[in-house]
Formats: sequence, C-alpha cells, structure tokens
Amino acid sequence: MKKQWIGSVLVSVLALSLFACSEAEETGGEDEGGENTGQSDEAIVIGVNENFISMDPQNTGDGNSRTAQHSMFEGLLGFNEEAEIIPVLAEDYEVNDEGTEYTFRLREGVQFHDGSPFNAEVAKANIDRVANQDNGIRGNRGFQFVSETVIEDDYTVKVILEKPYSSMLDKFATLHMIGGEMIDADDNELAMNPVGTGPFQFVEWDQGSSLFVEAFDDYWEEELPKVAGLEYRPTPENGARLAMLQTGEAGYIFPYPDQNLEEAETSTDFSVELTPSTVQNYITMNTMKEPFDDPNVRQALNHAIDKEAYLNVVKASLGEELDSVITRQTARYESQGVYEYDPEKAKELLAEAGYEDGFSTTIWGNSHSDTMRGMQFIQQQLSDIGVEVEVQSMEEGTLHEQIYGVEGPEDAEVEMWYVSWAASPGDTDHAIRPLLSSTQYPPTGANSAYYQNEDVDGWIEEAIHSGDPEEQERLYGDIQTQIYEDAPWIFLAESVIAPGKASNVEGIYNLSTGTISVRNAEIIND
Repeated sequence: MKKQWIGSVLVSVLALSLFACSEAEETGGEDEGGENTGQSDEAIVIGVNENFISMDPQNTGDGNSRTAQHSMFEGLLGFNEEAEIIPVLAEDYEVNDEGTEYTFRLREGVQFHDGSPFNAEVAKANIDRVANQDNGIRGNRGFQFVSETVIEDDYTVKVILEKPYSSMLDKFATLHMIGGEMIDADDNELAMNPVGTGPFQFVEWDQGSSLFVEAFDDYWEEELPKVAGLEYRPTPENGARLAMLQTGEAGYIFPYPDQNLEEAETSTDFSVELTPSTVQNYITMNTMKEPFDDPNVRQALNHAIDKEAYLNVVKASLGEELDSVITRQTARYESQGVYEYDPEKAKELLAEAGYEDGFSTTIWGNSHSDTMRGMQFIQQQLSDIGVEVEVQSMEEGTLHEQIYGVEGPEDAEVEMWYVSWAASPGDTDHAIRPLLSSTQYPPTGANSAYYQNEDVDGWIEEAIHSGDPEEQERLYGDIQTQIYEDAPWIFLAESVIAPGKASNVEGIYNLSTGTISVRNAEIIND
C-alpha cells in the first residue's frame, strides 16, 4: 500500500469524510510481499491536543509524542490494556533472585521498517544507548544502574545491574527499540526519522499540522495491522477537535472536551469511555526563585485554590482532588489530605513570609483549551489573595524548549508551570523521582520545581534499591508526606481519561497514562 493512501487523506480533509480511502487495490490474499490479507484499505484520522516534539522514543519528555511513537515502535516488553507487563519483542524473560540480572529471549524473524533484522546485537545497542549516562538523553534516568549488556547468542541478551532496581521491568516495558541502521545516527536525525518494528511505519511529519504512518506489510504478527494507516492531527482547540469527530473527519480524538459529554451520551455516531488514570495536574513553583523559595508562600498558594471549584470549572466535575504527589491509581499511594481552601489562612502565610501585599508572577502553559481555562482559573483564584499572575501560553515545542533547554537551575526563567505528568501504575519511581529528586533538574530530568530535600533524596534511593515491599511502602509513604508538606507544587487534580471514538472504529484505546494504543486499530463496516 505504501504512500498511495496519503493523497486520499488530504482530500478527505476537504470532504470531511471519516476515513481516508486508499487508492491501492483491496487485498484478497497474501501477495508476493507477504501482505496482511485482512487489512482494510482505509486509514483513520486521530485528533490530539498538542503538537509532537520528537520521534526519538528514547529521548522524549512529552506524552503526545509517545502516542505517535506507539504506532511505530516496540520494546522487549510492553503493557496490555490492564497495564500489565507483557512480552513483545522478547518472547520470554527471567530475573535472577538478587534482581541484578535480566535475561531476554528475543523473538526471531522480526524486521525493522528499513529491512534490517532485530536481534541481540541491536537490542544491546539500544540498551547501551540509554545506559550511557554521558549522552544526556531522557532515557538515561531509567537505565543508570545498568553496568553491562551481554550477548549470549543471536537471540538472547542478558542485562546486568550494578544493584537491584525495583522498577527495572517497567523501564524495559517503556524502552522502544530503534532500527539497527538508525541507532548510530545523531540525535536530530533520530528525532525526525523514526525506524521501529511496530505495525505502522513512518511516512511524513508536517510539524504542527499532521504526522502520517502507514501499514508495515512485513510486520511480524501476520494478522496486523488491520488498517492502511493513521494520520495524527494536532488540534489544541477543544471545539475544533470535537468538530472533527462530529463531522466524521476523525475516527478518534483525545481528549474529548469535558464540557461536551452530554452530547456523547446521546450520539449514535461516536461515544466516550471514561476511565481513571495516573495523569495528575499540578503547578510547579521554582523553589530557587523568590518568593517560591519560602515554603510559607508555596503552602499559601495551595490554600488559595479551591480544588472542588477547579474540578467543576476546569474538569467538568471529572476526576479527583490531588491529595498526594502521586495518584490513587499508582502503586504505594497514600493520601496526605487536601490543602483546605482557606484564603484567609493563605493571606496569613503570605504575611508571615513578608508578602502581606502579595506579589506578581507568571504562569506558563501550552496553548490548548483546557490548559488556558485552567491557568485563567488559577489567575482568578490567586488574585483574591493579592497575587497577580500573568498567563503566558506557548506552543508545546516552544514551551518544551523553555523548560528543558536550560543548562542548569541558574538559567531557568520559569516561575510557575501548569503541567501534567503520568507514569505506569506500577512504576512509583517514575511517578516521583524524575519530578522531585534533586538529581533530576532539567535538561535531563523533569524537576522543574528545582525541589531539593536531602531526606527525600535519600529515601528515594533506598526505595528504588529495596527488595522488601514493606520497606518500600514505608519509604514511599515518608516521601509523599514530606513532599506534600514542602509543597513544591500547587496540587490540583488527578484526571479521568476521556477519548472520543467513532462508532465504527475498534481496537484503539488509551493506556492509564493517556498514551493512545493503535496496534489493533480496526474499521468495522456494515
């Protein structure tokens, strides 16, 4: 099928049809290239709320880029719809009793999209890339304890750790394998030219407009993929994204606008399925800048926000108040109680910190509708205690550069950042350490609050190397209590995932992190 269907996708934008139809002949049996016999000649348009930043799966910091990457890349392990870890490019694996050796038996006969083979040599090259702590890519933080990867035979690799790491299997489940010929390319080339083993292969990326992938005819699972391709279309404005689903221009959108759920309840053309998630909404405060270097100020801002009103106004009453540094769906969660909405107490704390007349600051966020509504709500609430907030919205790539394009804390201009984060439900480490360890400041980490607490740093290190579940429970409980008291964030909400799906689209769903899975995407025609 190759690129023949792309022109039809572009025409479909004008026609507002649900699917872009391929000009390729329908497949009634296996052709000389081994093409999937059950593949539809149609493609699905997916509307997302932000632009993509990078197609390098080992150096990605945003969930939206990961959504597109999931169509093209696979790892040794992965997650199923219930967030359980499952073998993918590894047929099987085993871990020694000490938790320091992970042996993977790889699937044979797998090809990358460029025709190069997947084998132990390529798996080792990928693991070595993320284990190299000198190259500055974001995948480093999950593989810093890898001391060596050993090829035992053509389809067996053993990964040896310096010491046990409780989240190692989760890290393997999020490490996507890059094509053997691309693994040595420079970072910029990798970011723009993805080559994986997934059911769909990269075709074209018009930044800010669309990203096209097409069916990979030599995919290792014979019955997949089931559609000719996908077009991901970034659409930050809620109304425009909803219109794509209403008119049939898109077969799937995420997120579906919370304010329009009643329409989905009565529609026969599309539906919305609401599920809890590990996505949390919060505002980082740069604790190295005045006035946010004073914990009284940070606690004051938490008391100044009515979380219930935030959920009603910004989230259409969907979700829960964020009462810890991780969500209720995340392993080892412990409620810390919600900061009570108390503007008078907030003013008292500001006065104690020397800001009885308030202060002025800025809040950054991306440009999509939900973020704008959230930042404006925060602006209004903080004005009631004398804190004047200037809202600065940016395109996602620009914002990403502002946050992560710094050399160190002294270069950071951010004051407050309206942001969300998600980790797989079992990976407590990923839910905390990248955001709140002092070893994880940008550019390689995501601790944009520049938070530092020696006790928390120590407890995190103990927890990730402990093999004792009870000790981990105690340590993560102490971590949550201390961070919530220190308040490096304004704690807002944990989200409910709400995708919109056309009635004749199946096999597409959101993981609990918000990432969209398209492996089994299918069009059901009457």
